[in-house]
Amino acid sequence: MKALIQRVTQAKVDIDGATVGQIGPGVLVLLGITPTDTAATAKKLAQRVAGYRMFADADDKMNLSLSDGQGEALVVSQFTLAADTNSGRRPSFSSAAAPAVAEPLYEAFVHALTELGIGVATGSFGADMQVSLTNDGPVTFLLDTEKN
Repeated sequence: MKALIQRVTQAKVDIDGATVGQIGPGVLVLLGITPTDTAATAKKLAQRVAGYRMFADADDKMNLSLSDGQGEALVVSQFTLAADTNSGRRPSFSSAAAPAVAEPLYEAFVHALTELGIGVATGSFGADMQVSLTNDGPVTFLLDTEKN
């Protein structure tokens, strides 16, 4: 499971011109799910996202996290994060989980963040979404459960 996390001052998701999820300061999470991911993987990654220190403290050091009250999370499913881009000029999506597998794991990730006390807004799984954000910093990290 991969999470591309971006520190934002605001972010929102629109579908067909209507806003379905919106946050102020916090983190935009683009979530990619692979066939080997499990509910345990989702929970582990949610804990990591909630505790990832990417917000500045009083000394302007990245020592604070969402768990420290630094905002909310907007979670958007993004199967393209699981693409195999190792060869050629076209990505292969065979390494992305099928929707029937990925959607419950997406929901498990969202639920785990909520259980950790993080305010969460979402997009709509599998929909054609327009995501807008103001990246703060910019600060962007890729968390990958297969590499960490």
